[in-house]
Amino acid sequence: MSFLNALPGAIAQGIIWGLMAIGVYITYKLLDMADLTVDGSITTGAAVCAMLVIAGVNVWVAMLVAMVAGMLTGLLTGLFHTFMGIPPILAGILTQLILWSVNLKIMDSKANQGLSARTYDVLVTQLERGKSILLLLAVVGVIIALLYWFFGTEIGCGVRATGCNLQMSHAQGINTSFNKILGLVLSNGIVALSGALLAQYQGFADINMGRGAIVIGLAAVIIGDAIFGKITSNFALKLLAVIAGGVIYYIVYQLVIWLGLDTDLLKMLSALVVAVFLAVPYWKAKYFARPKKKEAK
Repeated sequence: MSFLNALPGAIAQGIIWGLMAIGVYITYKLLDMADLTVDGSITTGAAVCAMLVIAGVNVWVAMLVAMVAGMLTGLLTGLFHTFMGIPPILAGILTQLILWSVNLKIMDSKANQGLSARTYDVLVTQLERGKSILLLLAVVGVIIALLYWFFGTEIGCGVRATGCNLQMSHAQGINTSFNKILGLVLSNGIVALSGALLAQYQGFADINMGRGAIVIGLAAVIIGDAIFGKITSNFALKLLAVIAGGVIYYIVYQLVIWLGLDTDLLKMLSALVVAVFLAVPYWKAKYFARPKKKEAK
């Protein structure tokens, strides 16, 4: 019964982190880039939203500002990569380090800022998990619908083409640098939005809340793709599969707690699961691929 009682909370957190994983999906799957900015931008979204709500700003406005702040973090990473020629993974690390100081300043040099639902008007909270799940599903539905529309436009197709074949896109006259920046801006805006929702749900923003976020995001993307990837090629359903991957991850997390296993090892296990799933395509190609038949002369 304790496990069943904890399921709504696991589902709510899974949806929030699944939304973050959609941001990871944009850079990892569509742009073919490893962006580590998310460990910092999710905290930026949480910090901005928390401080604005504490200051009396409407929660919807606070979430919008948090999303814009996340977009700016993606812009910084994009400029590091395209304008300064820094490899994307290192550009993300540099932005992440910068955001540590920025996030501390946003939170008035405090490592933690409380955002209790009993004191402030928030949208989602652990105190009303059922209502929170419905609202989170509505937010996710709107985000997926907007992304489905955007990536069907000419600009969105240019972003996808850049990630699919950089050289060919450049040869076709596509501004690949702009598309990379646009993808990073969009990705980290969504990640910051998930951070804003997470701060409201758990009742605080913390400077360390984004630590290991990239691993959770990759786990959600890979779990969703492994379970639902072969069922459909529809872009909107693939994004929905990422949300499902986040929910499955947190249900497993809750199961680990219920079984009494050491939760300190969960991030290590998550990293190992991600490593194994990333290695599967390589193993299949190297050890299980059928040799090509030689054509008869």
